[in-house]
Amino acid sequence: MEETFVNKVSESGILSLNLEEYYPKETEIALFDMKDYLFMGLILKEKDFRENLKTLDLTAYTDKIVAVTCSADAVIPMWAYMLVASNLQPVAREVTFGTVEEIKKMTLLKNINQLPVDEYHDKRVVIKGCGEIPVGEAAYLLATQILRPVAKSIMYGEPCSTVPIFKKKQ
Repeated sequence: MEETFVNKVSESGILSLNLEEYYPKETEIALFDMKDYLFMGLILKEKDFRENLKTLDLTAYTDKIVAVTCSADAVIPMWAYMLVASNLQPVAREVTFGTVEEIKKMTLLKNINQLPVDEYHDKRVVIKGCGEIPVGEAAYLLATQILRPVAKSIMYGEPCSTVPIFKKKQ
């Protein structure tokens, strides 16, 4: 007698949401560090700065999210950041202030905010945990807030082993 194995998880109608899929890829973010344009690592000279921006090779920033920051302990005038944005905006997908790590987190949350909620309407959803990329607490909080109004139930973990988070009252 031949035994038939039934995948009860796939038959359960549970939708699995992996937040890692919303995490930006390394190739999507480029760093623009203002410290590279400072005189003696401390002072921004307007004439030199403007000249450097004119000769800047923009190919490294094309179609990327650009993280603009200054890793040196220097006072940077606001107009300098505005000049950088003005130069990068025509080629970059987005120009944002912050470190690469901060931009990754911001982009992750922005991507999660665009979840196609209609797909989860009245569905049982498990938000995957324990992945390879640490997406952070903010991502789980946001996903729960977005899904709670539409999902039938929300769980955390893996479809075969979940922690119940929310269940819509009948």
